[in-house]
Amino acid sequence: MKYTRRTLLKIAGISLFGAGARPALEALGGAEPRKTLLFPNRLTGKRWAMAIDTLKCPAGCKECIDACHREHNVPDFGNPKDEIKWIWNEPFKDVFPGQEHPYTDKQVKERPVLVLCNHCDNPPCVRVCPTRATFKRKEDGIVMMDYHRCIGCRFCIAGCPYGARSINFRDPRPFIQKIKPDYPTRTKGVVEKCNFCEERLARGLMPACVEACKDKALVFGDLENPASDIRKFIQARLTLRRRPELGTNPMVYYIV
Repeated sequence: MKYTRRTLLKIAGISLFGAGARPALEALGGAEPRKTLLFPNRLTGKRWAMAIDTLKCPAGCKECIDACHREHNVPDFGNPKDEIKWIWNEPFKDVFPGQEHPYTDKQVKERPVLVLCNHCDNPPCVRVCPTRATFKRKEDGIVMMDYHRCIGCRFCIAGCPYGARSINFRDPRPFIQKIKPDYPTRTKGVVEKCNFCEERLARGLMPACVEACKDKALVFGDLENPASDIRKFIQARLTLRRRPELGTNPMVYYIV
């Protein structure tokens, strides 16, 4: 994608405004009290994380995927080229490259593994976004998307080593079976991904995928809280994370 000088100046102006305006607004208005007033029942945590027990995931089950995509107005274009996905299944060898060996059980290697945005502590997608459309929330570590700021440059897609982002090459709204009015639809040229259901957390609800899983294969919670279910879960079991050698520090843990 080629940029004119005028476009680059606009991007720089938007970025500078965003960097300066947020601290000022927080100082004047008080961001935390305002959130408490708007969402009195919201779930709070210092570092949200998820654990996935692949041993509990039934073969062919898509209930968590369908629940997530319904909740967030994810379109179904009907072909792999235009596919938009927030949470989906991948083969073990693609999720954990280099983790298998010649004696790895065949069932393990063929078992589909649920993947989503890892909400990394050190997210490369945030560093490469020229408009700050993607950013990491200071209060809880969720890697967020501001759809209005996204210019479709796809730098974040190139920067993410997990393939966790999708772009709308076409207008997605005609391809949503039933639009939920309480979550924004996107437009052509906008990138999207999992947001750990931050809008549900604000209403005091767990993520849609966790709620939909009847087999309790998904565990979500505050990793900084020693009493949380997820903290106990990952302390009691040996877990893997995707490509930890990259230094991104993923916040999704797996039992395989």
